[in-house]
Amino acid sequence: MVCDRVSAVVEALDGKRRSPPPLWLMRQAGRYLPEYRKVRAQTRNFLEFCYSPDLAAEVTLQPIARYDLDAAIIFSDILVVCDAVGIPVWFVEGEGPRLEPIRSVEGLRSLSAEGIVDRLEPVYRAIASVRQSLDASKALIGFAGAPWTLAAYATEGRTSRDFEVARTWAWSDPHGFGRLIRLLSEAIVRHLVAQFHAGADAVQLFDSWAGVLAPDQFARWVVEPTRDIVARVRAEVPDARIIGFPRGAGGKYIGYAQETGVTAVGLDTAVDPAWAAREIPAEIVLQGNLDPLAVVAGGRAMTEQVSRILAAYRSRPFVFNLGHGVVPATPPDHVAELVRFVRDQGKSA
Repeated sequence: MVCDRVSAVVEALDGKRRSPPPLWLMRQAGRYLPEYRKVRAQTRNFLEFCYSPDLAAEVTLQPIARYDLDAAIIFSDILVVCDAVGIPVWFVEGEGPRLEPIRSVEGLRSLSAEGIVDRLEPVYRAIASVRQSLDASKALIGFAGAPWTLAAYATEGRTSRDFEVARTWAWSDPHGFGRLIRLLSEAIVRHLVAQFHAGADAVQLFDSWAGVLAPDQFARWVVEPTRDIVARVRAEVPDARIIGFPRGAGGKYIGYAQETGVTAVGLDTAVDPAWAAREIPAEIVLQGNLDPLAVVAGGRAMTEQVSRILAAYRSRPFVFNLGHGVVPATPPDHVAELVRFVRDQGKSA
């Protein structure tokens, strides 16, 4: 059951407007921090790092210690679900993830969502450890990749500009592609429920490549599976707080917010805050959406955009975040500047 802790992020997700708004950042634990790089050097590869509970817990807490952010997000990766269902995953330094591609129904025969909770037990141990160390005023966020994004990686075998292989399979054989989506959905539900039981206060569904889909494909492979996952997680955890992040959705954010049942929507960099505040249903909490490169720039370029975002969302429940993850080139002092400015400006918003 979701723990009944009082934190600014939890209150915002429960519909309370706070001034200043609570603040956390996607990829807040990462290569831009020297303390992260020091811990990362202790492991042979990235997956080993993700599956090392003590190290994952340590780097999860690093941004909280440095910046006093309002939430920690567990250090892991969306592709651990693919790894756990039987798709070989590895990471190439400087290039990103690689997977053994699944491009037909035949390739699904060796995959299974059974036992995923046992295989991802190191993630839940890390969550439990962080929750024990984290002050009750701080939220703990778990996460998973959404089915379309995981299927896109699994089909392509790596990242891509447009995921042509996945989209072609989805168009040409929707029944077969749907089997992959359902398998991943089952695994995601189990993974999210286990994170709540381990101590997460909320979870985020990362649909990082939702924006490459045509509108009807978006409805079929993003909205429908997300709605199913939300309903099934809440059947197990009735008060589950779920943030959906369909990056690149554009105008489709409205339908996503209305139809999936998510608690909040994470807005990407390209979304106009004034449009989102006006068009997305008022009962949906908003999260976002500063350009991460504005943080790299820092100074006036950053603070002007922060002011614009705070002004747009001042009348509704809101969690300040980026429109995508912190990039490695980000100066740590700029993140500190961002946190100070959001809190100072947010008090008068």
